[in-house]
Amino acid sequence: MNSWDKVGVPALGTEVVVAPLYLTNSQSGLKELVPTKSMYRMYVCGITPYDATHLGHAATYLTFDLINRYLRAQGARVDYVQNITDIDDPLLERAKRDGVDWADLAHSQVSLFISDMVNLRVIPPLHYIGAVEAIPLVVKAVEDLDRRGSIYPIGSDYYFSNSVESGFGSLSHLSKSAMELIFAERGGDPTLPGKINSLDSLVWMSQREGEPGWPSSFGVGRPGWHIECTAIALEYLHPDSHEDHLIDIQGGGSDLIFPHHEMCRSQARILTGKELAANYVHAGMIGFDGEKMSKSKGNLVLISTLVANGVDPLAIRYALMAHHYRSDRMWNQDLLERAQASLLRLRTALTMNTVHESATVMQSIIQALANDLDTPAVIAAIEAWVAETLKGSSGGDAAALRVGLDALLGLKI
Repeated sequence: MNSWDKVGVPALGTEVVVAPLYLTNSQSGLKELVPTKSMYRMYVCGITPYDATHLGHAATYLTFDLINRYLRAQGARVDYVQNITDIDDPLLERAKRDGVDWADLAHSQVSLFISDMVNLRVIPPLHYIGAVEAIPLVVKAVEDLDRRGSIYPIGSDYYFSNSVESGFGSLSHLSKSAMELIFAERGGDPTLPGKINSLDSLVWMSQREGEPGWPSSFGVGRPGWHIECTAIALEYLHPDSHEDHLIDIQGGGSDLIFPHHEMCRSQARILTGKELAANYVHAGMIGFDGEKMSKSKGNLVLISTLVANGVDPLAIRYALMAHHYRSDRMWNQDLLERAQASLLRLRTALTMNTVHESATVMQSIIQALANDLDTPAVIAAIEAWVAETLKGSSGGDAAALRVGLDALLGLKI
């Protein structure tokens, strides 16, 4: 599947010193140094395209856009891969409910998602891979697991057997009872008769009546959810045999820590003997006006709707940076209006003949981003600079600051 068009990212001036990056690793719970490298491998889980892009999606992909931009500012190359789960139960259920072809529904929602990412100035992934096009990779991965004795049939479906050898549970650190509860809520089937372990995950589902299927050595069917990402990451990110992990960053929303990322890392460990990622990074959830934002509640705030109503996409970026990426937070109209007002003040300041000293604010932005993407501190530094500029302070370079805001924050002003 084609990714979206490249986003121009200007180079920072040679006088700008980019500090080492620290990110919170969900596996350890600690803020850890991301070692300086010439190339990073980053995999971020994509959408299941059965509904439009909402603010929760935007917050997640903005988080990894900021990481991508920061690593590039360090002079590194970032090989970024994102999947699209364009065949899965929620997609088929929505298509059946609405009386549309599932493939047409997926295509329409992927197109809308891409439009939203372009509007938000999110750097596109190097590889943007649909689950359907990755089916040969999934079949190969399941065959590899089979050779290792790690899958078993239940009827005509096949399940991955989680084991001590895979280190299952060491990412989420949940009790088995908590895992079973969450697994059932998020598409799992812990009570299915025939399972060796209640938390074993589906890797190949045989074709159901009225549903699509693809040929494989396990019969006609389709992939399980978790093995899709494992197979895509291993194929497209070309792990380095000299490193003790396969990729540098696996990311997504915090709702993916379990079961999805726990299952992915477990499968990858059995397939390769290595830890999937050096850093597991997760963004918090977005609510709306005091309630959890969800499709079932019908209270999703859609990026496309905001933009269609005249909201500047940069104001959405700015508003989402007002809170720390790891925090669960609420969206409301007041937050958006404050962001719009702040962005207007910033634009005004950057057009003035003289501006407040800018080198210091650039280093403040960099130090805040280096500290686990502390975007509230970034916003505070920007707004303090704007206030001083509007009061008439001078000695700065507006052009250099524009470059920094674009390169590091995606704010092209």
